[in-house]
Amino acid sequence: MDLLNTLVDKGLRRELPSREEALAVLATSDDELLDVVAAAGKVRRQWFGRRVKLNYLVNLKSGLCPEDCSYCSQRLGSTAGILKYTWLKPDEASKAAAAGVAGGAKRVCLVASGRGPTDRDVDRVSRTIEAIKEQNEGVEVCACLGLLSDGQADRLRSAGADAYNHNLNTSEETYGAITTTHTYADRVETVQQAQAAGLSACSGLIAGMGESDADLVDVVYALRELDPDSVPVNFLIPFEGTPLAKEWNLTPQRCLRILAMVRFVCPDVEVRLAGGREVHLRSMQPLALHLVNSIFLGDYLTSEGQAGQADLDMIADAGFEVEGAGTTTLPRHRADAAAGCGSPAASDSAGCGSHGASEAAGCGSHGGGGGCGPCGGHGAPEPVAAEPDGAALAAEVRTDAGTAARTDLVAVRRRGAGTDLAPNA
Repeated sequence: MDLLNTLVDKGLRRELPSREEALAVLATSDDELLDVVAAAGKVRRQWFGRRVKLNYLVNLKSGLCPEDCSYCSQRLGSTAGILKYTWLKPDEASKAAAAGVAGGAKRVCLVASGRGPTDRDVDRVSRTIEAIKEQNEGVEVCACLGLLSDGQADRLRSAGADAYNHNLNTSEETYGAITTTHTYADRVETVQQAQAAGLSACSGLIAGMGESDADLVDVVYALRELDPDSVPVNFLIPFEGTPLAKEWNLTPQRCLRILAMVRFVCPDVEVRLAGGREVHLRSMQPLALHLVNSIFLGDYLTSEGQAGQADLDMIADAGFEVEGAGTTTLPRHRADAAAGCGSPAASDSAGCGSHGASEAAGCGSHGGGGGCGPCGGHGAPEPVAAEPDGAALAAEVRTDAGTAARTDLVAVRRRGAGTDLAPNA
């Protein structure tokens, strides 16, 4: 297939595909699916071999977010029956992180719901980062706290944070239909603030919210331009009690095509399979390992994931290996460039495209299938022309023909952080 040969050649040279080529990947048929996976797999192996990086989420503060992100179970007005609790103490968070590290995770992602951190919150998270680093030698820590104010990224880096996550989620054109309490530009600015402070930036997307193929390509091209080190790909988890609860648009085949498209556009980036993989990829998760080089271990923010041991078994059975703590994730050309930018996480991040632009680990959330932690970036509310409130969106959601709603696979997290039960790691 000429298209796939062209995309492989471009991926091996780190050359940007055309938008038409990216759209063509999403338009391939199910008969061509294995050819698409095999082609994107060549690009993945060129830059990352057969290694799979494990990441572990710790939800520091759950629920009660004032933002109105339609995909998120922690949003303003959500009636999803998720865990709700205020800040974990540093020792509690460190204990939760240790479970993930013991399971093989080399990065811990600290997430908190809310509009964004106060200076007091940054102090609290800084103490948590220090506690985790003291008790887990060599572990990387990514923070995901929402929109940052001036100087906060520098303070997090000084405390030992390696990375900061803030996802773009969807295209700029459609962003206002998903969230009204902050803007797409707010999100871009936060990622750039993290980059300017020398933090490794992570920013990704959510698929399955009713977006078009063009929207998916637009957000991935925007991410390539933004040049984060990690790009988490989340698949919407339609939580009951959220405006997008009826939005079941994804099949395993479409998820694989989306992941392949991201790999072709961002050939040497750490592409992370994040929230929603168990719900939408289901038994085809192992095929995704040929496209991504990073996953989350165990549970997510507000929903349960596959058992941690099952994740490890899946990686081994598919012929891949867990990336060791002493291994550099980033291809050498990107690691050298990141080191030149002063990133403390240069040894374990991979950016999208050449590393010359601005620039945590993608903390894919199961708080609704979306980004890491807070429902949104955090800026002044943006007026919108239409009325994209929860009721309006709920009335317009659709289920594509042939796509069954698998509500049985959406399980609210009842263990780990914020509970007395052992975590899943």
